[in-house]
Amino acid sequence: MSGKRFTEEFKKEAIKQVTERGYSVAEVAERLGMTTHSLYAWLSKYKQPQPRQAAQTDEQAEIARLKAELRRVTEERDILKKAAVGSTGQSNTGIKFTSWRFKSQGFSWSLI
Repeated sequence: MSGKRFTEEFKKEAIKQVTERGYSVAEVAERLGMTTHSLYAWLSKYKQPQPRQAAQTDEQAEIARLKAELRRVTEERDILKKAAVGSTGQSNTGIKFTSWRFKSQGFSWSLI
């Protein structure tokens, strides 16, 4: 006992209704008098990768790579900032001289 035989053109048109026109598999299968199982099988058999999807995947991979690099560079910068503060005891935010005091041996100054 065999089922109906469909032409390649018929199969491709059925697939277009699902992929391009947005109809559900169940709706297309019912309208065309076939099983959803057959239509799903055709979809998997004839499915071709979309070039736009591949480009988006490449772009997403590039974005992920750039985010990781930004995170690494930011961490390095923070480490270097902490090392610079730790070695001098001061940050590079600016020095403000508050007063000059006269001593017998010369001038001295103090920081805020």
